[in-house]
Amino acid sequence: MSFEKIDQLCRKLEALEHSLAILGADEATHMAVGGGEKRAEAMSALAGMHHARATAPEIGDWLAAAEQEALNEEQQAALREFRRQYTNMTCLPTEFVERQTTARLRSEQLWRDLRPKNDWLGFLPALDGIVALVREEAELRAAATGLDPYDALMEQYDPGHRAADIAPVFSELKTFLKGFVPEALAVQEERLARKPLRPLSGVYPIDRQRELGLAMMAAVGFDFTHGSLSVSHHPFCGGVPTDVRITTRYKTTDFLSALMGVLHETGHAMYEQNLPKPWSHWPLGKARGMAMHESQSLFVEKQLGRNPAFWEWALPLVEQYLGERWSKDEILAHVHRVERGLIRVDADEVTYPLHVILRFELEQELVSGRLKPADVPEAWDAKMRDYLGLSTIDTPQDGPMQDVHWPSGAFGYFPSYTLGAMMAAQQWAALEKLHPSVDDEIAKGKFDTVTAWRREKIWSQGSRWSTPELLERATGEKLNAAHFTAHLKKRYGK
Repeated sequence: MSFEKIDQLCRKLEALEHSLAILGADEATHMAVGGGEKRAEAMSALAGMHHARATAPEIGDWLAAAEQEALNEEQQAALREFRRQYTNMTCLPTEFVERQTTARLRSEQLWRDLRPKNDWLGFLPALDGIVALVREEAELRAAATGLDPYDALMEQYDPGHRAADIAPVFSELKTFLKGFVPEALAVQEERLARKPLRPLSGVYPIDRQRELGLAMMAAVGFDFTHGSLSVSHHPFCGGVPTDVRITTRYKTTDFLSALMGVLHETGHAMYEQNLPKPWSHWPLGKARGMAMHESQSLFVEKQLGRNPAFWEWALPLVEQYLGERWSKDEILAHVHRVERGLIRVDADEVTYPLHVILRFELEQELVSGRLKPADVPEAWDAKMRDYLGLSTIDTPQDGPMQDVHWPSGAFGYFPSYTLGAMMAAQQWAALEKLHPSVDDEIAKGKFDTVTAWRREKIWSQGSRWSTPELLERATGEKLNAAHFTAHLKKRYGK
């Protein structure tokens, strides 16, 4: 049977994907600096092998034959998703994949070295090369799919979403936020005038912060028999579902920054750990795009981690691990802190979407060729001034060099973050409607109801449905940004 041939192929592809994922996670966390060149060569060779196998000409014949076989519903769904992936992969020649993999790894390694030095000019040649490769990829994908070049890139991260649909939603959200940020700041100032902010002590040993993070990870449902926590330059979730590698970065002056990063990446990890295991080797068993993935991480970080009920349970843990006693009002003043800042990963949930919208707008310009990499600092600074009243013109390390996405060639990824925030708020609204006492459970450190709902509605479904279908099946309605704006108004407004 041709379906069986594809099934065996998927198992071999999964083995290569496993190797690449673990090598990548190690490269970003434990690899010695001098190992970069050979690691890039090894991963490039493996990526080439994977691509060559996944795009072999005979697969097209297998697909056509398998579609005529008597398959059950799950097998039919698996085949549909495999065909979609096959179509998207066959448009890239193996030579291009190898060349791009090497360039991405070397660019990211250079970025890690030059970002702390604020050396934009030193990094610019590498970014020029990456953008040229991204444009080449976009054209190859556009020719194969009939999509616009940027949409063809975005399709790799978030199937089904299109810039033409996202742009007006983001434009409306941007208008709302530019008015709401001052309102949220005013509400905050009024509250602080009544009760001044209790400062953090600024003495938080990394080992104690790590232990606190591990305790919270375990409580919300992270499976330590299939995952671990490390340190990296930029927080991420990598590895494979049976061995998820998440990372954070620590500041000894502020325990909340690393903790929220841990909770965010734990949301990603729990999605991976709970995907349908029988289909792990098929595209059907993978997560349904990055917007849905971000909704899972932001659900843990925002809907749980910044929920007042969460801190009723969490404060005794803070005292246990860090030796500080806080009242709920005192800690929420920090957890709900709204502040115009330069760094996306440190941004609060009110200002965060503006960071994403800025990147969404700029990378479309880069992909189209309307913006040159050399002009990015000025364009970034102009938007940052407009949206948040801040300047990065003299600090590119806090501007266009701050994220790993562009150095690694991940163009089309950024929209997923804010789409994910909207989807997370909608999922919380649906869960709360079904389980009105969920906050009472969270306040007692009981997360079983939350986990069970997410496992049934999202995780167990894999890629069976498109993102819009999956969201509608889970929440009972199509994507509705009103849930997100209502969430912000309730938590931060007057």
